[in-house]
Amino acid sequence: MSHELTPRHIVSELDKYIVGQEDAKKSVAIAVRNRWRRLQLPEELREEVAPRNIIMMGPTGVGKTEIARRLAQLVRAPFIKVEASKYTEVGYYGRDVEGMIRELVDVAVAMVKKSEMEKVNARAEELARQRLLDVLMPRPAPVAQDEQAAPPEDTATREKLAELLDAGRLDSREVELTVSEQAVPTHIFASMGMGEMESDMRDFFEKMVPPKSRRRKVTVAQAREILRSEEAEGLIDNEKVVAEALDLAQNSGIIFVDEIDKIASTGSRHGPDVSRQGVQRDLLPIVEGSTVNTRHGMVRTDHMLFIASGAFNMARPADLIPELQGRFPIRVELSSLGEEDFYRILREPKNALRRQYEALMATESVIISFTDEALREVAKIAASVNSRSQNIGARRLLTVMEKLTEEVSFHAPDMAGQELEVTPEYVRERLSKIVEDEDLSRYIL
Repeated sequence: MSHELTPRHIVSELDKYIVGQEDAKKSVAIAVRNRWRRLQLPEELREEVAPRNIIMMGPTGVGKTEIARRLAQLVRAPFIKVEASKYTEVGYYGRDVEGMIRELVDVAVAMVKKSEMEKVNARAEELARQRLLDVLMPRPAPVAQDEQAAPPEDTATREKLAELLDAGRLDSREVELTVSEQAVPTHIFASMGMGEMESDMRDFFEKMVPPKSRRRKVTVAQAREILRSEEAEGLIDNEKVVAEALDLAQNSGIIFVDEIDKIASTGSRHGPDVSRQGVQRDLLPIVEGSTVNTRHGMVRTDHMLFIASGAFNMARPADLIPELQGRFPIRVELSSLGEEDFYRILREPKNALRRQYEALMATESVIISFTDEALREVAKIAASVNSRSQNIGARRLLTVMEKLTEEVSFHAPDMAGQELEVTPEYVRERLSKIVEDEDLSRYIL
């Protein structure tokens, strides 16, 4: 994480994608900045500073997950999202909560490996190019000292082939490559809640079962990518990758625990409450700080950042066991979204739905645009449907926009070169009957 990522800068970056929820943005920005501050401390004090874990409370569709996901992308941190309710299913009961740490480490390894491969990309590209030329035009067998070297015309032909390859004029041509594959059938253990056994068995199979080689027909463009990936793998130091990844996961990893309210106990000592308390007690050492065995090595969770979220309609954070409550010192409430928020969501973010639909139709050479009044009408309809049926927050906008553009999406291939301006009248024409019929809107919108 760069020292330039101040809390103010983090919030301004989150503002580009998420409307409102200023309190939540500030909380996560401060929590992330504190991690950078901790790394600047003397080593003896650094180990004593605990992460500022957060509980975000708010209804569905208000941006809880998006805030955490965008934050992880911004600070380039390993990030995973898990469902707390998953560990209450039959066969789980919280026995494999350590699986979230293993998954986070796998993400960290993939991130570091990608970064290292990018550093050697130029060298890998050149090696892959030479190998591909050898496939297209095999080199002659080595000659003895008293024999003549390859004729000049072969060298000229190879150079001409290289020019065509670099120009992309051979990309659609098919070639045969020998590729290696390794099948490690261990997913059955994960589905049984035995994540540690899955990790051990995967390592066992990778060491004991040699990779299988087989011939595949692929295009030159595909072959170039396969060979580049193979060469890059050979150029990087895998031990260095794993060491960096473990450090990254331990000091920068972010785990988003969704639906934590579903494992909150209401005080009963029988029924599902017993299972919920069990899951909380299994989560506690992970959040508190423990050492987890992964296929890449031992990982400490002491300084990982945990962001939990839930609607908390039927429970409160106080219904969590006291020890777990104490490990989430920061609590922030996200507000419900209204008509004005929906209008801003349609108009302001870099990834606004309006821009997405305009870009999708542009691929069919159809120019679609939305007037400001049309966006307000869409926001009004979404807010109205949310108030009369299940409130699903900003997710309602996608449902409304999809129904609004259904006809033009269907006929777009036949409308190349045409322009369509979406006006309030067009919105009402397409949606008014559905909105007025409450039973119909419940099933369609």
